[in-house]
Amino acid sequence: MTIHSVLIQKLLSTNAHIGRQVATHHFKEYTYGFRNKMAIIDSDKTLICMRSAFNFISSLARQNGRFMFINTNPLFDEIFELMSKKVGCYSPSSNVLWRTGGFLTNSYSPKKFRSRNKRLCFGPTQPPDCIVIVDTESKSSVINEAFKLNIPIVALVDSAMPIHTFNRIAYPIPVNPSVQFVYLFCNLITKTLLLEKNKLQLSNPKIDDRDEATKVEDNKKKNNLAKVGITVIPYDSLAPLPEDIEETKKLLDKLVVLKVNHASGRNMGFENPKSAIDICDGKTFLDLIINQIETLNSKYECQVPLLIFNKDDTHDSTLKVLEKYSESSIDVRTFKQGEDPKLALSSEHSSKGEVHTFDDGDIFRSLMIGGTLDLLLSQGKEYILVMKSDNVATIVDPSILNHLMTNAIDYCMEVTPSHTFNVILTPMNFKLQEIARNQDKHLKDKFKLIDTTNMWVSLRAIKRLIDSNKLKLKKPSSLKENDYDQTLLQETDTGPAVQFFESVIGVSIPESRFLPLDATSDLLLLQSDLYTLREGALTRNPARTNPLNPVIDFGPEFEKIGDFEGRFRSIPSITGLDSLIVRGDVWFGANITLKGHVTIVAKPGLKLEIPDGVVIENKEINDPADILG
Repeated sequence: MTIHSVLIQKLLSTNAHIGRQVATHHFKEYTYGFRNKMAIIDSDKTLICMRSAFNFISSLARQNGRFMFINTNPLFDEIFELMSKKVGCYSPSSNVLWRTGGFLTNSYSPKKFRSRNKRLCFGPTQPPDCIVIVDTESKSSVINEAFKLNIPIVALVDSAMPIHTFNRIAYPIPVNPSVQFVYLFCNLITKTLLLEKNKLQLSNPKIDDRDEATKVEDNKKKNNLAKVGITVIPYDSLAPLPEDIEETKKLLDKLVVLKVNHASGRNMGFENPKSAIDICDGKTFLDLIINQIETLNSKYECQVPLLIFNKDDTHDSTLKVLEKYSESSIDVRTFKQGEDPKLALSSEHSSKGEVHTFDDGDIFRSLMIGGTLDLLLSQGKEYILVMKSDNVATIVDPSILNHLMTNAIDYCMEVTPSHTFNVILTPMNFKLQEIARNQDKHLKDKFKLIDTTNMWVSLRAIKRLIDSNKLKLKKPSSLKENDYDQTLLQETDTGPAVQFFESVIGVSIPESRFLPLDATSDLLLLQSDLYTLREGALTRNPARTNPLNPVIDFGPEFEKIGDFEGRFRSIPSITGLDSLIVRGDVWFGANITLKGHVTIVAKPGLKLEIPDGVVIENKEINDPADILG
């Protein structure tokens, strides 16, 4: 007996295939036929829909998404209580939240009032990322509210579901919601969430085995760091470059650029580092950096070298990208983490079982250990621009370097305001705890500023700190190979090395210069007509009147780069797009134009093809008829 037949038998044992006497027209594609005047639901279609729904739930769980589970059927109370306890969401005082729902659009504050039997608390205080509904028929109001907020819904639907409600469910599961099936469904949800939770814990262990004295000392350091302030100046207030090109050449001859090439593309189905992903016109992020430096060197006849700091598993793929620049005049030098970072190309491999995590201080110390720092100083270099993330909109900007050298600044971080904070027009003071270096979408709005993780640092200041033993030389800590990216994701405030520098500032760069490559939705922005590439710098299309980028939300079907590329014959025109939500098995033709707010949802088990040349503006599409309607 095959696995598929075992699953079908399991569904049949829960009576999941028994529908009602009525089967609406849009539901007939999920039915096998009728027996004794009762609709028989196709179990194969149910399995396909369940697979799509749980893939979506898994992808959200990997991103620490918030789930809201809604049930008003007393028959399922015990099942829901058991599930909520196991996934860690049970609270005796507020467990009614699992049985109630709605009021999502009324307020972000909880509502408390008395019913006949008990006091109820309607919430939540933050909108969920996904709503899971069991008794869908009685919760149509919740579906309408979630639709207004663009919150995807996973729901059990039967053969009598009205079409206007059915179309608003992103992941419908056609089934008879019997007690046996609801138990199976909740059990699968529990296992899915616990599995993803365990994966996150394994990839980022937080076992604290330090002694009490060490903990007290670390808390003191943390409290001291929270008191450290920084003055952030607006980019527009920077003095222009000298009119004399020779003066700008002297500035750039004192600069070196370092790319920390650690970010992996595995979460996007890409085995090589993110810096090797094709971004625009066949160019990678490394291509963009090199082209920018080549342009500067050619324009000002200067010599700005590029250092690339690789992990062991990114080193070889990086060398392949650099092969095309073997005849280039730019001085590109690479070194690997885990070995002395000498300025020479190396093909040696360190252990693949572990890598070393590096904070800002570790990067500075690594320059010192290999003799790199002394060599750079002997060559007349004074400042280093360190790029730690794959912010593809990064600019090697001589104006910032000019300000640092003119004012003898030791350390400068590039920051940009979060969505909850206004644009900086005059110099302002901030605490380091108000600056987030975590790029997670759920955490950005908790801080006033976002650290782009680009920093400009004086080489002499680095040497002075190391010589004075403030940045002690140490052996980097070891973690398993897959732990490094998770370690970076856990950081939410700027690293401790900042506190040791005497003169520290921040520069508030325009939001257009901060575009981290985190998902395939970012690739859609970059590969569309929204941006053009010139001399290694991305330029926004002037036809775009909205200063903000469109909000792109893809389902798990578009999560991997291979799937993303296969589902587009050509990238749509999106200069007039405000938001795009895509769920299910959707395929895009060529020369498509998207405008306004567009939602495209293909029901599980159905393939939805968007034809060539269509213009879709402010539409919700569930089937081909909606495109021309």
